Amino acid sequence: MKNIALLAGGYTGEYEVSVNSAKNIAANLCGNANYKIYAIFITRDRWFFEADDTKVDVDKNDFSITLNQEKIKFDFAFITIHGTPGEDGKLQGYFDMLGIPYNTCDATTSAITMNKAYTKAIVNGIHGLHTAHSMRLFERDVHDVATIAANLKFPFFIKPNNGGSSVGMSKVQNIAGLPEALNRAFQEDSQVLVEEFIKGREFSIGIARLHGKIRVLPATEIITSKDFFDYEAKYTDGVTKEITPADLPAEKVEQIGEIVTEAYIRLNCRGMARVDFILQESTNDFYFIEINTTPGQSAASLIPQQVRAAGMDVGEFYSALIEGAGL
Repeated sequence: MKNIALLAGGYTGEYEVSVNSAKNIAANLCGNANYKIYAIFITRDRWFFEADDTKVDVDKNDFSITLNQEKIKFDFAFITIHGTPGEDGKLQGYFDMLGIPYNTCDATTSAITMNKAYTKAIVNGIHGLHTAHSMRLFERDVHDVATIAANLKFPFFIKPNNGGSSVGMSKVQNIAGLPEALNRAFQEDSQVLVEEFIKGREFSIGIARLHGKIRVLPATEIITSKDFFDYEAKYTDGVTKEITPADLPAEKVEQIGEIVTEAYIRLNCRGMARVDFILQESTNDFYFIEINTTPGQSAASLIPQQVRAAGMDVGEFYSALIEGAGL
C-alpha cells in the first residue's frame, strides 16, 4: 500500500476552495485499496496532518509525520493548493529536492503559468490561438492612465498578473475607472495586466495525460449573469450557469482540442490542467485567457464535471494521474 499525501490549504483567499477540492479527491480515492490517504494542510505558520481532532506537525526535513511513535513517509504528493505555494512552483521545487513524485507540472512550468503575461508570450504563435492586446504594469513604476488609454481600446480587463483566482479583477469602460481598478489589482500583486476585453462566449476545458496519452476533456461553457466571471460569479450559487459538454459543432471541438494540446505541450505541462478561453463573438476565433495547473476539484468543479461528461470515473481519473506521475 502506498502512502499518499494530499496537500491542501495554501496562503491565498482560496484556502477553503482548496480544502473542498481535497475532500472530494479523498472521497473519490477512498475506494482504492492501493492507497492510504493522509490530508496535509499547509498554512504560512504550519504544515500539519489532521485526523480525529489531532494535529501532527510535518517534519519538513524529509516530509514525514510521526503517528503513535511510528514515522510515516510518503510515496507521493497530490497537490491541490490553488495559488501559492502549490500552483507557483514552490512546493514542486521542494518535492524535487526530496525526490518525491507529485501530480502537477514541474517547478518551472508551474512558476511560468502562474504569470499570465509570460504564459501568453509562450503560447503566442500557436496556430488558431489569439491573445488579447495587453500591457503589463509594475507597482514600482509610475502609471500614466492617458498612455494606457492611448495604447489599448476600451473596455479593459484589469487583473493581477500572478493571481491564481479572480480576486482583484475589474472591468473598466473608460479612463475615469482606471485609477481605482489599478489600485484594486495592485493590492493583490505587484504586477498587473491591463487587457482589451474580448466579447464572446466563455469556455473552460480540461486536459490531462492519462495512461501515457494526452486526453482533452469535453469543454464547459460558462454563462454568468454578472458582467464577467469574477470570484463572486465563480463561488456564488445561481450567479453562473455551467454547461458540460458545451454546445459546439464537432469541427470547432476538434480545433479547440488541437490548440489546447499544443499549449499543453509547449508549456511542458504534466498531469491535469485547465485552459480558459473565449470564442470571439464576431469571428468565432479562439482567444486564450489563462491556464490553471491545479484546477479546482470540488464535486461541482469544472474538471470533475468534464471527467463525468467524458464517461470516466472521477476516482479512476485521479488514480491515473497518480500512476502516470511516477508512483
